[in-house]
Amino acid sequence: MSHTTSSAASLKRKTSSSASLNHALQEEAEHMEGMEDVVISMRRKPLQIRAYSLENAPQHSSNSLKTVHFVRHGQGFHNLMADIARAQGRKWVSNIKSPDNPYTAPEIVDAPLTEKGRQQALLLQKQVAALQHAPELVVLSPNCRALQTGLLAFESLLPHLPGELGKARFVAHEMVREEFGVHCCDQRRSVSQQSREFPYVDFSLLESDEDRLFREDSRETKLEVGERVYRFMEWLSEQSERHVAVSSHSAWLLTVFNGVCQSDDKLKDWFLTGEMRSVVLEFLSEN
Repeated sequence: MSHTTSSAASLKRKTSSSASLNHALQEEAEHMEGMEDVVISMRRKPLQIRAYSLENAPQHSSNSLKTVHFVRHGQGFHNLMADIARAQGRKWVSNIKSPDNPYTAPEIVDAPLTEKGRQQALLLQKQVAALQHAPELVVLSPNCRALQTGLLAFESLLPHLPGELGKARFVAHEMVREEFGVHCCDQRRSVSQQSREFPYVDFSLLESDEDRLFREDSRETKLEVGERVYRFMEWLSEQSERHVAVSSHSAWLLTVFNGVCQSDDKLKDWFLTGEMRSVVLEFLSEN
């Protein structure tokens, strides 16, 4: 398989500003707190998941292997507001609502992509076109920015004529949402709203129209995020598709590769906005 996606990720880091990379390192350090608890918990689970970079992946063919293209959404309005707040010298505590905390501003509930974020998602189309095997399943966080990113990046897999079948299933899944609570940007809109805006996405896995998972007064713990990732991995292991894409969020993705999966070191870095990272997952069950 081509290593185009890993080369593109490397180039993205090289061309990103030092301020962006420094911020990524700060975010990574903050979100690594509590990750050791996730690691300990996950190693006791009946399903173990290994994540390999493409060049290190097992060469044998097996039903236990899936190629998965993990995507972090493009820049959202909440990311832009946070960049502006930092440039103004504002300080805030992540899990506390305050006028200085850009993530708790009510006007960014379920923050959509900025124009820059849309362009980042569109740039992924070249990487998608270069894949040896196109995804047969695209899993999307039901937050607006991840839905937009997934549909733009994998647009070639959508139906283009009335009545035409697409080349992949597009499925929204609550378990791939961002670490949630307190931050208004991570609260999703109702399924009835989202399904009107994104008619090609299957929302049937979402159990309630309104967002019943979001908590106004507390953030998820890292262990709770890890449990959600694990539940998603259980579900993914049961799907028939061997080539999959996942459009999600930075803290969720960090937990995938640093907490839940036993991962190659090069996969553990913080995802930049609009970054796609292709891996092979191996599902090893005690049963």
